[in-house]
Amino acid sequence: MRSQSNSARQRLIQAALELFTAQGVSGTTTRQIAEKAEVNEVTLFRHFGNKHGLLLAVLEESAAFKNLGESLVSRAIPPGNVYQALKDYASESLHALEQVPEFVRSVVGEADQYPAENRRALGRGLTEANRYVAEYLATVIEQGHLNTYLPAEKLASLLNGMLLGYAVIEFTSEFHELWEDRDDFLENLVQLFLQGAMSPVVEASQYSSSLVVIDSSIREVADLPASLVHQILQQARKLGVQDYALAYVLFAAGLSVLEVVGLQRSHQFYDTQGHFLQIANNSGFRQVPVNQWIMGNRYGSYTNNPLTKWLKSRKDNQSAMFIHESGEPMSESQIDVHWHMWTQGLLTPEGQPPAIIQTQQTWRVEMLMRGMSLENLSILTGCDRTQLQPYAKRAREKAALEQATRLDQKPG
Repeated sequence: MRSQSNSARQRLIQAALELFTAQGVSGTTTRQIAEKAEVNEVTLFRHFGNKHGLLLAVLEESAAFKNLGESLVSRAIPPGNVYQALKDYASESLHALEQVPEFVRSVVGEADQYPAENRRALGRGLTEANRYVAEYLATVIEQGHLNTYLPAEKLASLLNGMLLGYAVIEFTSEFHELWEDRDDFLENLVQLFLQGAMSPVVEASQYSSSLVVIDSSIREVADLPASLVHQILQQARKLGVQDYALAYVLFAAGLSVLEVVGLQRSHQFYDTQGHFLQIANNSGFRQVPVNQWIMGNRYGSYTNNPLTKWLKSRKDNQSAMFIHESGEPMSESQIDVHWHMWTQGLLTPEGQPPAIIQTQQTWRVEMLMRGMSLENLSILTGCDRTQLQPYAKRAREKAALEQATRLDQKPG
């Protein structure tokens, strides 16, 4: 009998959740719930008293918050990537809410009609979610030696409050300009916590210097304008097929000089769909595309471009992709010498000689401008999202400038 009773109770809770989700709490009757659960209405009243009592059980016994919280805590032991764990939790939480938009609208919009015990149930559900998130944040703070301005419980409350607020706004309004889209909201939410509410502990004597480092890292993102990029490539072309190929790889694949030095002839492959390079790293290899389009100009095709022409022209047995006149693999300092030859007499808009590191910065900003997500850029570069934030900021600045320029070209 107890088993049958529990079965009826669970069927009623599941039926209520489905109906509340589909048509709201007010639009759902106890008769509809009983019929869907295949029990009589008296059984519903015996278990829950009334519809609001059933709603109370739905809110208290739903495993959504608990499952999400436990998933987050499991990532903290040992602590993994803090950014990714928070992003995953936030994304999964929103996904869970997005599966039941009518239920969220109903619970929020009709809350003033519910008895006090139902409002307390919602509060207990949020508190349960906070407990798991706070447990995770406390672990991260302790093991990551982070400095916080609020205790973990308060940080968890803010995080879940913002997620619920996002869901309420998205489910109840349209055409707002609070954020570009879901990804934009999540990105800014996580960055707010990592850079605003949580930060590495810094000794007082190191405080001023750490600020300089942060500001410096932002200023270092200085992508080159298209006209200057094309000038550099043309000057490299005049110096020979290898120079042209080397400059092409720097601007078309976004590699550092050290990564270019490590390239072997066998590390490149292509087909009719794309041209790729394999970059050695600590975990093996990562692949990056070699773009045929650079800053609006096309430099050959996937199978016929400055790099493929250089490799096809090779008559030596050296395995390195780029070689010195001596026949040995080209070193970082030797690549730097070639860079200075290509850029001789050229200046950036700031009046400075172009630096070779700006090739990589230019490629990263261009990829974001062309629509690549920060997640995919992270995969291609091997950098985490925090390191790529200055590039995202620069890409947004350029997009704003381009939009303003286009608007200015149209009569009012």
